[in-house]
Amino acid sequence: MAAVDAQFLGSWLVEQRWFASKSRDPSAVNLLETLTLRASEDQPLVLALVEARFATGTHELYQVLLGARRQTASEEEGTIHEAGGWELYDAVVDPEQGGVLAGFFDGGGEIDGEHGCVRFHRTEGAPPLGAHPRVRPMGAEQSNSSVIVDDKYVLKVFRRLEAGDNPELEMLSYLTEQGFENIARLQGWYDYSGELMDATLGVVQDYVADATDGWDLALRAIGAGDDALIDSLRDLGAVTGDMHRVLGSSGSNPSFSPDQPSEDALALLTATIDEQIERVWVDLPQNDPAVEPILHRGQEIRDRLQSMSHVGVGGRQIRHHGDFHLGQTLARPDGRWVILDFEGEPARALRDRRRKRSPLRDVAGMLRSFAYAASASELLHAKPAPRDWEQRARAAFLEGYYEHVDAALLPAGQAAIDKLLTIFELEKAVYELRYEVENRPEWVRIPVAGIARLLEEPLPA
Repeated sequence: MAAVDAQFLGSWLVEQRWFASKSRDPSAVNLLETLTLRASEDQPLVLALVEARFATGTHELYQVLLGARRQTASEEEGTIHEAGGWELYDAVVDPEQGGVLAGFFDGGGEIDGEHGCVRFHRTEGAPPLGAHPRVRPMGAEQSNSSVIVDDKYVLKVFRRLEAGDNPELEMLSYLTEQGFENIARLQGWYDYSGELMDATLGVVQDYVADATDGWDLALRAIGAGDDALIDSLRDLGAVTGDMHRVLGSSGSNPSFSPDQPSEDALALLTATIDEQIERVWVDLPQNDPAVEPILHRGQEIRDRLQSMSHVGVGGRQIRHHGDFHLGQTLARPDGRWVILDFEGEPARALRDRRRKRSPLRDVAGMLRSFAYAASASELLHAKPAPRDWEQRARAAFLEGYYEHVDAALLPAGQAAIDKLLTIFELEKAVYELRYEVENRPEWVRIPVAGIARLLEEPLPA
């Protein structure tokens, strides 16, 4: 088998979609731990923990499943390095190696390394995956890699690792235990514990077959002029309200019991957003026409934010989705919505993603997603959305949400709800603006339009 060369591994690592720090190059890439999952001479499989270290002194840790195969004349998918007649490659793309990984779950496998061990777990009462499961890659993803097992389950491999339980595992475990039906239920997980850290490596959950991604569904509906989706978004709002009601109903589990926000919670929130605004506006491109509507209005936005920060938050703070948008949903053929991907925003630290906040933060994320869908239809397919599509989508979703959420989780009175929702929408739009400036300049006009609209709207009473 080819030796693992850190230089080649580093060159490959920074080119992957799931590598988090695309705007900077590591000063060093180190192989911290290797655990042999399959000792076959012809097709070995190794779970590697790889550190990317930066000149600033910070570092990131990644999970890479390394396979080796005999070198061939044809170019193979996932190749990292070639040496001595062998190819070192990313084994997630290999169905056979994925089957080896999936096979550890039924036996509750435990693999020891030099500094720690990997353990595989099954949810209590979960059916076995079975011997020699059929595995196929799910397709390109931004921050993780997933494979479909026997067309029944999805094995999601977390790429960037942080110490502690991944919110995906926590949230799926809790919602599965509570019998919440609008998720892909948790069936198992695997983790690493040792000198380096204790961290979740991946989860197994139900595979939702024949479902349509909510983002794709919205773009199709806009393009076809189909208003049926608007009614369906009312159902999505209802499901979201039900999810928040479940997440805010525990009286015995400290990780999921609702908290009373402190008196200065809103001031702290607005101070954090104010800092983000200041930082983002410093880096805005000065000669980009797409940014012009808000280019010199940073202080105006901060003043508007401060004007909304003098009333207590109210309601309750709960665990929430944290990165809620149409792309995190599936619409089943029977019309039932399924909510996916409970990790939270990948750019935020794990501790921040686990923090309890107002459920309205999720609502704001979905409302911003409607704005994106309306604009993306024109950007991607040259089919502008009807002028009132976004507003009707917002109204339908909110109607379903308010009918199903526990009112005790929200501030008292519609004016207070609207004020907090506006603040969260501004927070999300500023986050989007920074992302688009750095990654997709042609999409910058979407968050710009959202921020400009918030500036023009009357302040909530």
